[in-house]
Amino acid sequence: MADEFELDTDDLKRRMDGAMSNLRTEFASLRTGRASASMLEPVQVEAYGQMTPINQVGTVNVPEPRMVTVNVWDKGLVNKVEKAIRESGLGINPQMNGTIIMLPIPELNEERRRELTKVAGQYAEHARVSIRNVRRDGMDQIKKAKSEGLSEDDQKLWEGEVQEMTDSYIKAVDEALETKQAEIMQV
Repeated sequence: MADEFELDTDDLKRRMDGAMSNLRTEFASLRTGRASASMLEPVQVEAYGQMTPINQVGTVNVPEPRMVTVNVWDKGLVNKVEKAIRESGLGINPQMNGTIIMLPIPELNEERRRELTKVAGQYAEHARVSIRNVRRDGMDQIKKAKSEGLSEDDQKLWEGEVQEMTDSYIKAVDEALETKQAEIMQV
């Protein structure tokens, strides 16, 4: 039985990829002073009795570098969409124009940029923790196999592979964080 031990590295890799994907989504929601349709992705609107992503109640556009517009399809939802954006914590003041909600993106001041880099750091730390948890699960599987008769050489081989995978993902998180922080601090 022990000779047939095969660690499911594809599963570990898939879970680590999930942590990276989540990090990219969180980074996309951080404002950098430039307009981006993805900054509205986390905003949910109460529509038709349930919470709905904003892109399912209207069209999100970026007509110019400092402006995002939301063209709400249902007139009855315009006020709910505006309220959801106002309460989202994005720090944007929506302006109404019929069924179109305009979101002028204000220039970021130095203090706000520093706050956003700290938030980006927190997002990166959450991703690192998720990746380390996946690593721990892999190491636990290897230890269990060792107790079932896996040779010490094979144990070291598998542990090395899991650690190498973890290190590469942690490095990718650090690089993504550096890039995002540079983007935020760019004036």
